[in-house]
Formats: sequence, C-alpha cells, structure tokens
Amino acid sequence: MLLNDFIKIMEEIAPPSLKEDFDNVGLMVGDRKKEVSKVLVALDCTKEVIKEAEELNVDLILTHHPLIFKKPSSITTDTLLGSKIIELIKNDINLYSAHTNWDSVKNGINDTIVEVLGMKSKKIIDKVSDDAGIGRIVDLGGKSTLKDIINKTKTALKAKNLRYVGDLDSEISKVAVINGSGQSYLEAARRLGADLVITGDTTYHFASDYKEMGMSIIDIGHFNSEWPILIEVSKTVEKRVKEKYEDVEFIISSKSEDPYNFN
Repeated sequence: MLLNDFIKIMEEIAPPSLKEDFDNVGLMVGDRKKEVSKVLVALDCTKEVIKEAEELNVDLILTHHPLIFKKPSSITTDTLLGSKIIELIKNDINLYSAHTNWDSVKNGINDTIVEVLGMKSKKIIDKVSDDAGIGRIVDLGGKSTLKDIINKTKTALKAKNLRYVGDLDSEISKVAVINGSGQSYLEAARRLGADLVITGDTTYHFASDYKEMGMSIIDIGHFNSEWPILIEVSKTVEKRVKEKYEDVEFIISSKSEDPYNFN
C-alpha cells in the first residue's frame, strides 16, 4: 500500500472538509509515494511514540492530535516540534493526523464515545453538515442520578479518576457528550436542555458558573475521552485498509498515555 492509498481511505472515513477552522489535519510529514506496511496508532506524536515507531520499524504513525497546528517559522532541534519533525524524517516515518474531522463525522469519535457510554445520540450540538458536527445530545428516555452516570462512565471508560460538578442525587434526563475539550459548547448544550455535560478539560470559572446555573458536569479528562475511543474507531480504518491491502499491520501504541498523574 502506498501512503497516498491510505490517505484516500482516511479521507473517506474522516473527510478533511469536516474539520474546524482552527484545525490542521491530514499528512503532517511524509512522502505520498512511500510504501506502508506497518501503521502505529497513537493519540499524540510524542517523542516516546516516535521512538516506539522506530523500534517497531513502522512506516506510518496515525494520530488524532496533529503534531503541527500552526506553520512553524523554522524546523530545528532547538524546539520540541522541530526535533520531532527532524526525527521522523531521519527515520523515514510518515505522520498523518485526523482530528476534529474524525470527532465530527458520523460514526466517528463523538458518536463512538456515546455508544461506549451505553447511550444513543439524538442530536448534534454544533452541525458541520446534516449528519456531522461537534457534540451529541442524548435523551436518556427516563431519569438517572448523577451518581449512577458517574459510576457507569468510570466503568465504560475504565477511568480511575474523574471530576464532577453537581449534586450526586440530582436527576438527569438529557446529557450532552463532547469528547476532548468541550467547555466552549457548555452554553449550547444548556440551551438544548442538557442537565449534564460529559467532556474533558473544563476550567474553574466555567465549572463554577454552570454549577450556579444548575448544570452538572462530568469532566473525564481529555485523555480518557479520546484514547479508548480512538482505539475503537481505528478498527474501522484497519478493516477498510485490509479489504484491499491485507498484509498491512496495525499496532496500537503502548506509549500513548495521559500526561497527568493523580495522587
């Protein structure tokens, strides 16, 4: 399989046109004519992931978070970004990223986290197209307590720790689910009637304000909201690739880890 063949498959699964305006997706580093026989799936292109790719003789790293968000003014070993790009090129390792386009697309990361949590999507919070966009609204079809949803969320995502805002005994009937950093969608979720938002990366003042407005929040952390889900959605990529190129090997990174420790 050529890298360009892989890119065509990925663009069918997660069309770049669905990305948010601030985002940068697609081929970060590489040669479209390069042959690919091993793909390493990771959340971020960290130095440890690059080292892992080198040791495994990987041709391509597929990440969710783009290594390059903004055009760098230079590429040198003086910066972390520059040193990573140089290391990838030196070792002939390609890098492809699908970010908010993979979040938004139907059956992508946001839809999949809803399914993993045992829920069903009813509405998109911020539409990019008729069936794609950021955030999902779930009608539970009844009432559940915040405590019950917290326990189910921890079990589903195998999460040891999470933060929450609200009364554990409060009744929840409508939930907004936004993978990654979703606090900028809290107001839209509230206006759509959500009693609870499940997301990552909320900050103090947002949490405080929305608590006062009567909304509950479960902050599962950025990593927990995406890495287990990325593993699931990457299975679709592997299946699509192997329909045409059965010898291509997919490897789930053992070096993708939450930068936070908890004590």
